[in-house]
Amino acid sequence: MNEDQILSARVRAMSESATLEMTRKSRELKEKGIDVITLSIGEPDFNTPEAVKNAARKAIDNNLTHYPPVPGIPELRKAISEKLLRDNQLSYKASQIIVSNGAKQSIANAFFCLLNDGDEVVIPAPFWVSYPEMVKMAGGVPRFISTTVDQDFKISAAQLEDAITSKTKAFIFSSPCNPSGSVYNKAELQALASVFARHPHVYIISDEIYEFIRFDGKHESIAQFPEVFERVILINGLSKGFAMTGWRVGYMAAPQFIADACNTFQGQYTSGSCTISQAAALEAIKTDPGNCHELNDMINQFRKRRDLLFTALSQIEGFIPNKPDGAFYMFPDVSFFYGKSNGVCTVKNSYDLCLYLLDKAHVALVSGDAFGSDNCIRFSYATSEDQILEAAERIKLALAQLH
Repeated sequence: MNEDQILSARVRAMSESATLEMTRKSRELKEKGIDVITLSIGEPDFNTPEAVKNAARKAIDNNLTHYPPVPGIPELRKAISEKLLRDNQLSYKASQIIVSNGAKQSIANAFFCLLNDGDEVVIPAPFWVSYPEMVKMAGGVPRFISTTVDQDFKISAAQLEDAITSKTKAFIFSSPCNPSGSVYNKAELQALASVFARHPHVYIISDEIYEFIRFDGKHESIAQFPEVFERVILINGLSKGFAMTGWRVGYMAAPQFIADACNTFQGQYTSGSCTISQAAALEAIKTDPGNCHELNDMINQFRKRRDLLFTALSQIEGFIPNKPDGAFYMFPDVSFFYGKSNGVCTVKNSYDLCLYLLDKAHVALVSGDAFGSDNCIRFSYATSEDQILEAAERIKLALAQLH
């Protein structure tokens, strides 16, 4: 019996995360002594705020080291409820909050508790790489809505209306978006909510993990609209806004029956998130984002880097960059280079272009096909300004060899 016969069909059908794949490839080159600039990873290059780390140290000293309640420690669930009211004017009871091992698990919980085999999930493209794989793991069928850089990678109400069928069980999107950094404003969300109001069988999973990394205006959630509030599953966490990627704390706010189902599911799957991480998360959640020096400094630096990268990419012939309003990604259209060759290799798609740039420019990026938009590639500007400028120059020189 060979290995494929031993492994389940489920795991054999899964794709490796494209972001993790490119990180692995760049790490392998670095281990060979090659100077690789990594613009592929979706992680803030900042440290967790000191007050948050101190809360974790205190939790250890106080022996907060025993099994936590499955849906999260009561103090944290209450604090999240208060945060949603403070920052988003959304009213949730603590019982409607489920704390998980990162926002990724919160999303997976929602899919496993909502989907039956064959249920369809509408996903705007570009999308975060794990959405379709999670849908398929839960027995669902992903259905995509394509967008372009000319739309700022945001769907219209008409596109949404056309995508919904009697088989549609859920819709998932992120705002601010990974990979494009695009942000839906209140009017755009209202237009989508009006469509959902006509389709009461559809549940809306709103991934708001990049909420605090906004460059203009205030964050808007689709949960604010009464006509859809009872069908919104809001996903958030501490990884991005408070640079807590390694702490693994995410959460959902959901209708009570969905929260109860996710509590049951998580209880059989992983149980509760790490107690020390939850103590740190409690300190972060209680922090008023407007008065957090570390958060505001991070946002200001990301804004400067965005502007720097946008200017640099705009000067490369064939690149059509978007200027994102949030997160720390840029998603330029690079289809100009498809069909071009340096005499040795021919670029046929976004994956080929990323491999070419990794090989010739030693810059690690992520291909747009992984996000459902093969005409684009993703830049993460969670790195220094010097690295951004050096990467752009290397890319410009490498692309000049394609004809």
